[in-house]
Amino acid sequence: MPKTENKVETLRWNAGRLEMIDQRLLPTAFEYVACESAVGVAESIRSMVVRGAPAIGVAAAYGVALEAARMQHQSKAEFDSAMNRGIALLESSRPTAVNLFWALERMRRLWQSHGGSDNKTVADRMLVEAHEMLAEDIRINRAMGAYGAALLPDGARVLTHCNAGALATAGHGTALGVFRSAVESGKRISVIADETRPFLQGARLTAWEMVQENIPVTLITDNMSGYLMSRGEIDAVVVGTDRVAANGDVANKIGTYMVAVLAQRHGIPFYVACPLSTIDLKIATGDGIPIEERDENEVKGYRDCRWAPEGVLIRNPAFDVTPAELVTALITEKGIVGKDILAAGTLDQWVRAHKEQQLP
Repeated sequence: MPKTENKVETLRWNAGRLEMIDQRLLPTAFEYVACESAVGVAESIRSMVVRGAPAIGVAAAYGVALEAARMQHQSKAEFDSAMNRGIALLESSRPTAVNLFWALERMRRLWQSHGGSDNKTVADRMLVEAHEMLAEDIRINRAMGAYGAALLPDGARVLTHCNAGALATAGHGTALGVFRSAVESGKRISVIADETRPFLQGARLTAWEMVQENIPVTLITDNMSGYLMSRGEIDAVVVGTDRVAANGDVANKIGTYMVAVLAQRHGIPFYVACPLSTIDLKIATGDGIPIEERDENEVKGYRDCRWAPEGVLIRNPAFDVTPAELVTALITEKGIVGKDILAAGTLDQWVRAHKEQQLP
């Protein structure tokens, strides 16, 4: 089982079970939730025990592996039926994160390629693949972090929205991975974290991660970023993403679009850290990205505290789409996709040209 070098081990394999940090409890409590089936993993994704597109993808891969292990002593027909049900259940857990579907398709192809093998052989191979996907995600984030770190000047004050750190991935992180890599290279970086309503991923998770790593972090409410930009207190914005359309439109946590508009108004670079697996060439523009609507109770209050009156109408879209024209660059594990490529509409060509290149 691969180990991360980070202080945060979001997902781990232990004694035949997938264990994941329960991110709903942070920062007041640190606990792992153990899953033994695809049903358990799907519910953990749906309820946001685990969140962040790369972490969701890796968790789903383990969900398939767990289902294969659980059914390996059954008949071939029962095994295949359970695998189909498990994959379908995982696919329905959250609609926006493309890594979920990418990971499940990869596991499905592996399963189908071993159609003539016995159940145990298939189950063993599934687990090996899930382990590899976890290790691969960390390698990708490391490469992405190095490319992104080069974009940030020494002393940069960088705003981020939501949590695109080790908690959102198998390790190191996407946006927060850029910060970690910059600090490792000797740069003095300070982070400004939007609290990110309504689930408070910035306040609870990003702030917690940065404190663990001793990286200076300042927490602000979501409506303060424009003020800080107007005073020259933000040098760059780096965010993650759950899905990028073929034209470069970016779906990320609700509120990201607002930050991008403000960044353009103040001449501040707006970078998006995304592995190539998050770029969905099957969707032409951001208009085609499905936007998840979550439970209204997330907006009414938080945990046991309620601040909205009963009877009020609630909207709770979990994501918004930032048009490609507001994006300064995409930071990927294979290099930087600049504004020239995004403006020319050739992102799809760039991805296909770089997809098979080895990581640096």
